[in-house]
Amino acid sequence: MTRMLHKVWDNRISYLFIAPFLISFLLFIVIPVSAAIVLSFFTFNGISRPEFVGWQNFLSIVNNDRIFLQYAIPNTFKFAVVVGPLGYAASFLLAWLIHQLPKSMRDIYTLAIYAPSIAGGVAMAVVWIVFFSGDEMGYLNRFLLDVGWIGKPELWLQNPKHFMNIMIVISIWSAMGVGFLAMLAGLQTVNKEMYEAGAIDGISNRLQEIFYITIPAIKPQMLFGAVMAVVGTLKAGLIGNELAKASGQAVTPQYSGHLMINHIDDFALIRYEFGYAAALSVILLLIVYGASRIAFILFGTEEGE
Repeated sequence: MTRMLHKVWDNRISYLFIAPFLISFLLFIVIPVSAAIVLSFFTFNGISRPEFVGWQNFLSIVNNDRIFLQYAIPNTFKFAVVVGPLGYAASFLLAWLIHQLPKSMRDIYTLAIYAPSIAGGVAMAVVWIVFFSGDEMGYLNRFLLDVGWIGKPELWLQNPKHFMNIMIVISIWSAMGVGFLAMLAGLQTVNKEMYEAGAIDGISNRLQEIFYITIPAIKPQMLFGAVMAVVGTLKAGLIGNELAKASGQAVTPQYSGHLMINHIDDFALIRYEFGYAAALSVILLLIVYGASRIAFILFGTEEGE
């Protein structure tokens, strides 16, 4: 212990520089996650003293929580499996296409594609809710009525058959976030001589360049984009709430858009069952960790690469 303290003191300037990050990491990551894990073994309503219940919260989730098992889990996995890979693939494809443009045009297209990810809430209220409005003035209904594909307006946001698909479309549209920017930045660092060497070695088309040169060269950025896609899709929940509220519903129709994060919010912010909500959060954390490990296996670099 003394030896370690001496070592820290000898490198005190270095630790001083990383102190802001370390303090932030402890305050906003380590302590909250640790508190949630501990709280998951208690029952607590925010007023009375926490009461230790052991594994009871987790057993209740598995045995008694029908909404969680029947709707939240399947909906979350369906949403994540579709939005995650499609959004990730679209981010890479658009980043690659923009990289092929002249430098003078890249910034314009980058801003146009990145903007939806930072204006999602505004766009949700102004564009998408009007687009899927259930009356004749809704953009989608108006178009389908004009071309004769439907005979009367469709209640898109009230129909559980359509609700999840609408959430997926909106999420993919707004999925070009920091992962997209990271991939675009990574593409600009690839040494052009690698493509020339590849051509000499027999690479004859762009698809082979992507698989054998581009993707291996930007693996760190691909990994970052994959982790951000995993976290973004598994913590999504605001979209369903906003669409439901806009159509005058307290919850999504027949729980068709009810995700795990909505279930956690329900128990934490409405029912004030913080211990149960913490147990749900721990389960979500484990799922995110497992999916992130898969991303590390696929795109992680070996030491020395």
